[in-house]
Amino acid sequence: MFAAPFVVVFAVFMILPIVGSLGFSFTDMTARDIQTPFSVDFVGFRQYADVLTDPEFLNAARVTVLFVLVGIPVTVGLGLALALALNSGIRRFRPIYRLGFYAPVVTSVVAVSVIWRYILARDGLLNMLLAVVGVQGPDWLNSTTWALPSLIVMAAWRNTGTLMVIFLASLQGIPAEITEAAAMDGAGPWRRLRSVTLPLLRPTMLLGGVLISVGYLQFFEEAYVMTQGGPLDSTFSMTYYTFDTFGFGDLAKASAASYIMFVVIAVVSAVQFRALRRTT
Repeated sequence: MFAAPFVVVFAVFMILPIVGSLGFSFTDMTARDIQTPFSVDFVGFRQYADVLTDPEFLNAARVTVLFVLVGIPVTVGLGLALALALNSGIRRFRPIYRLGFYAPVVTSVVAVSVIWRYILARDGLLNMLLAVVGVQGPDWLNSTTWALPSLIVMAAWRNTGTLMVIFLASLQGIPAEITEAAAMDGAGPWRRLRSVTLPLLRPTMLLGGVLISVGYLQFFEEAYVMTQGGPLDSTFSMTYYTFDTFGFGDLAKASAASYIMFVVIAVVSAVQFRALRRTT
């Protein structure tokens, strides 16, 4: 009885739309059919075939794969470096550093994207700093070469705090006796890191990779606010494709695209968790 209000709200606003969108994906439903949803025709897997052969979707998939393949290693590396620094190198004002590094995580992604859009503008803060040292920076967000890397850097900066907290908790759980024994055997700092710390952190690193990959596969707000998917669709993600398709009124095709993305996320997560189990 206590759970009933939540169950009802969850069913109305989550379960019913999810089941409904799955049904839409097998029809030819458009925005014009909303008032008469039962008059649409069943088309089987035609919408899925149309999405998978759509050049725009294939480009969006390529952009998303690049975002994930580059963004995850960068974010994991930064998070691990900060965690190691806070765990051993930085002693004073450690809580302040933790708060500062974690603050972007709890800040609205739209607000962060707006700030970064001004930083990366042609006459923005970054190019002003580069001009001080005699370097003329490009128009970062309007360049097909630099737009996607700029979004990756911003996303890594924003999500590093999450992995930092996870890695820091794992580092503090490593028994000090292990590292002390390695040091007594003559292992230097880099040797201890490579042979002791990183192997013990491997399950945590894989878990962090799973968490970050699920978010990065769905990246949308950054591109929507900063580049609108451009220039020339160089930051046009799979989620952006689904959003645009829905906005154009093709509800069935948008539903099919969203379920294709769901399958991709499920497969990637399953592979990562399988690897996680093998290392634990």
